[in-house]
This record gives sequence, C-alpha cells and structure tokens, in this order.
Amino acid sequence: MSTIAESELIINGRGAIYHLDLRPEELAPTILTVGDPDRVGTVSKHFDTIEYRAQHREFVTHTGRIGKKRVSVVSTGIGTDNIDIVLNELDALVNIDFSTRTVRPRLTPLTIIRVGTSGALQKDIPVDSFVASTHGLGIDNLLNFYRHEENEEEKEILHSFSTQTQLHHRLAQPYISGASASLLRHFTGGFHQGITVTCPGFYGPQGRVLRLGLSQPELIDRLTGFVYGPHRITNFEMETAGIYGLGKILGHSCLSLSAIVANRVEKQFSKDGNATMERLILETLRIVEGL
Repeated sequence: MSTIAESELIINGRGAIYHLDLRPEELAPTILTVGDPDRVGTVSKHFDTIEYRAQHREFVTHTGRIGKKRVSVVSTGIGTDNIDIVLNELDALVNIDFSTRTVRPRLTPLTIIRVGTSGALQKDIPVDSFVASTHGLGIDNLLNFYRHEENEEEKEILHSFSTQTQLHHRLAQPYISGASASLLRHFTGGFHQGITVTCPGFYGPQGRVLRLGLSQPELIDRLTGFVYGPHRITNFEMETAGIYGLGKILGHSCLSLSAIVANRVEKQFSKDGNATMERLILETLRIVEGL
C-alpha cells in the first residue's frame, strides 16, 4: 500500500491533522457541521458533557456527549473551498493511519449533518421554516476536480436542470449528489424537502445586485421555476453539494439541514434568525440522540 507524502497529508507536531488540528481520538463518529465558528458553542452548550475543544483558524471543534451518543460539532467556515478541507480531513482522521501514512484496510463511515442557514426559492417555504435537502446540486465546480459519477436519476435531473436553466457553460459544470436516505427519513415532520443548489458566492452567484451587474440576471427565476417529476429546487446556500458529493465518494452518510432566514421570491428576511437556528439545533440534537 502506498505511503502518503508529508506534503499531501500534513500532520502537525502534536500528531493532529493540519487545518482542523484534531487527532483521531478527538473526533466522534457523528459530526454536526456549522459554518460560523461561534455557532459551535451554541450547539455544544446543549451537550451533557464536553470532553475536547480545539480551534485553528476558522475551524472550531467541540466533542462531547448527548446522553450516550458521542458527537462532534465542527465549524467549516463559508463555501465549498472550506468543505473540501473539512470533508477530506474528517475522512483522513478515521481512514488513514497517521503513523504509517497509509489508508486503513478497513474503512470507517461517518455520519455528517450540516446545520446551517439558507435562502428559500419557493413562495410556500416561509422564513423561519426548515429544509432537509434531498439533493445537493453544485454550481461551484468543486466535485469536478474529483473522479465521480452520478446515478441514472441524478444524471436525468442534471440534464433537465441544464436544459431548463440554460446556465452558461462558462460559469459552471453542474453536479449533483443525493442525501443519505437513512438519515433523511428521520427529518420529515416539520421539514420541507427538496433540491438545494450550492453557489460559489453570496452576491452575484446568488443573484444579488449591489453595484455590479449580473451576467445571469434571470438566475433566481430559472431556479425557482425548475421542476423534474417530483423534484424542485427549494433553496440555495454555499456548502451542501460539496458535503454530499465528497461524502458520497468517501463513503459517509451526509445530510444538510437549513434554517430558512430569507425568502428570495418574496424578498423577506427573518426578524430573528438566531431564534430560528436555535430551534433547528434543538430539533437536530433531539433526533441525532436517537439515531
């Protein structure tokens, strides 16, 4: 088995992986990811015990227990560039032997659940509601740097998406990955479900105009109007497709949950997004404890 070079797998002086600054024993098999580093404490304050805390750059980790379940909450920062770091390093912590720098012969699957915010793209998904993403559809290009293949349904959704939205090929080559069905089935009551589009930015890539004109001024209308059989686009944000895509390739079970803080069709924004996020955190922890 080939050895992974020091320049490819960076391990610091205390034997921890570089960006997350975690050793394998400091990570739980169930992981909640949040974008905002300050939100890690907002989640872990509900743990019964906290056994480990780490911080390096924007990557903050608290590992502890909810009842008998061991859980880590990890901040990713914003965007799929950070997701690329976090998903690869989480996988390395459980599936690469740091002493020999080789892939372990027996791989360990993780449960990874994103708990974040998002903007709705349908009138019937109001601010302060929740979405569980059935698919992550990326227009950010991250997964195109990896060998991957969509299943037949995903290929059909992508073909229909490209046809209906007429997204210019200079912007992105879209990709799509589904959620873990075994996780998604636990998040039905109180959750809207649908396709989440992942964008490579917050302003122009999500159709916002401040001082700069847009090359795709009809993007939101086209996303809102997309339909393929029972599938429609419910919301967009900046991480889900990267998590689903890399998670699928690496063999992990992934799900993305969003607190809707904006409705882009109705041009509304939540009056108390923190309260909405707190409700989502509590509901997520309640369900995760029973998994």
